Amino acid sequence: MMGIGFPELMIILVIIMIIFGAGKLPEIGSAFGRSIKNFKTSMKEAEEEDKKTEEENQPAAVEGVTQQAIDDPNLTDEEREALIRKKAQEEGDAKDKEMKETADAFTASLPRKGSYDYAKEQEEQKKS
Repeated sequence: MMGIGFPELMIILVIIMIIFGAGKLPEIGSAFGRSIKNFKTSMKEAEEEDKKTEEENQPAAVEGVTQQAIDDPNLTDEEREALIRKKAQEEGDAKDKEMKETADAFTASLPRKGSYDYAKEQEEQKKS
């Protein structure tokens, strides 16, 4: 098999130096680096564009997903999975809201800061 080792690279470097001269090598290197950077940037942009296209092609979000909608035989597996995820998200959001309301009610039932005085309570207990 052909492998490019250190001696081959040195020969290539010497040939490039003969053709372009030692003064042009930094310019060639920087141009090569800019080319690679531009290539990477364009690849990232293409990937972002593909993601946007995929997101646009996703089925529209359905409010209030029902089991009947999930069991629809006309749905593809991807659409069915998306509906199941949406339903689970809605259920989780409802539980979160309920827990937040419970926590807020508990917090509201606690005495306000500064309204509880331990020493005063101890004096009242001694009096009774």
